[in-house]
Parts: sequence; C-alpha cells; structure tokens
Amino acid sequence: MSSRPVIGVATQTLEAIPGKLPSCWVMGQRYVRVLTSCGAVPWVIPLLQDDEATLRAIYDRLDGVFLTGGVDVDPSRYGEERHPLCDHTDPPRDWTELTLIRWALGDGKPFFGVCRGIQALNVACGGSLYQDVPSQYPDAIKHDCFPSANGFTRDYLAHPVRIESASRLSRLLGTECCTVNSMHHQGIKKLAPGLTATAFAPDGLIEGVEAMDKRFVLGVQWHPEELADDPAAPMRRLFTDFVSAACQRIE
Repeated sequence: MSSRPVIGVATQTLEAIPGKLPSCWVMGQRYVRVLTSCGAVPWVIPLLQDDEATLRAIYDRLDGVFLTGGVDVDPSRYGEERHPLCDHTDPPRDWTELTLIRWALGDGKPFFGVCRGIQALNVACGGSLYQDVPSQYPDAIKHDCFPSANGFTRDYLAHPVRIESASRLSRLLGTECCTVNSMHHQGIKKLAPGLTATAFAPDGLIEGVEAMDKRFVLGVQWHPEELADDPAAPMRRLFTDFVSAACQRIE
C-alpha cells in the first residue's frame, strides 16, 4: 500500500487511582496492532468532551473511523432511564464517538465498529439498546462470555451467526453462517433508520449491521480482532477491506 490511511480510534477513560495514577485515556493494543498489520496508521483519539474544535481538527486528518469494545453506552443517549443492570458508562467517550460517527456518515468516510462500536453506531443513527440482554431479551442465549483466569478466552467461539446472503458481511466472510466469540451484555433493540441488519444470533439478536447504500459502514457485535491472526482468516478481511476503503480516499 503506497499511502497508508489514517484510522481514528477513540479511547476510553481510566479513572484515577488516588495516590497511584491520574486519570488516563486507554485503548487495548490488540485493535491497534491488527489495524497496523492491515496497512493502516492508527490515530488514538483523546476524549476531550465538548471541545469540538480539537476533535474536528483530528477528524479532518482521518481517512476512516474505527470504534472498539468497551463500557456501556449511557442510556440517556437514546432517551431511556438507566436499568439496574446497566453497567459503568463513560460520558466523554459517548460524546466523542457519537460525534465522530455522525461526521463520518455525513462525509462518507469509512466506518467500522465492533462490540460497543456497533451499539454506538446504532445509537448515533437514532436506534436504541437492550441495557442488559439476559434480563430484557426473551429467550436470550449466552452472549456474555467474558474472559477470566479460569473461564472463557477472548477467542472462545460462543455461538453461530446467520448472515444475510446479499450483504457486504457475507461477501467478505465468504459464508452465510459462521461461529463467533461473544463478550457483551448489551445489544441492539430498535434498529436505527438508515441501517440494515445483516447478521443474527440463534436467538434473533442483531449481530451485524450495514449502511443501506454502498458506503463502507459496518458493525459487528463480536470481536473479529481476536480471530484475525491468520492472514487467510475470514475475519481479517473485515479489517483489510475497511482499510482499503479508507485508502481510496487518499488516492
């Protein structure tokens, strides 16, 4: 790749530990390393809430936006009261990510979101979320296979997903069914206007969305970065196609 596209990756707040650590912005290395291995130049973005001028100056230098997993989206962002099982939220991250999504969609910049990223996309476009799938979604299978020392790993394949045949997702993965990892307790409730659902868990929960037009706007509920080590792995194609779409903006 002669010119490497710059991909923005919003961070998450790490609260201060009194006497040990000030407030920090953090992001998992795995996302950044996979993007880099696919030819991108990742730009890790600070959460300067309400400083729109600085965020815009960063955004204008980006060729694509990638949003990762993380804490829950605050339900006030989609007009709901907090459910007792809604977990920790990060308002500066919500503001930053929703702003980036709306700008990217308005300008046609490629967007790719995983886990929380698909949820943020849905909220930014006017949709809503189940704040706790196990308690709010009828007949839910187990989606919250979070890693632990004696339990699941991040690459644990938890359940199959059904993929719509005519979708970008099906084209990239080369299949209409695959098995994915699963580390989330929230999920899409009301699908936002302008998005189409393209992948579903066995219980019917939405696992993938795309823009209705030809723009590269893609979200998946699982964590493909954990399944992308092999250069021939289907999940890696989600990243390589995203980076290629971003590269087209600088050619």
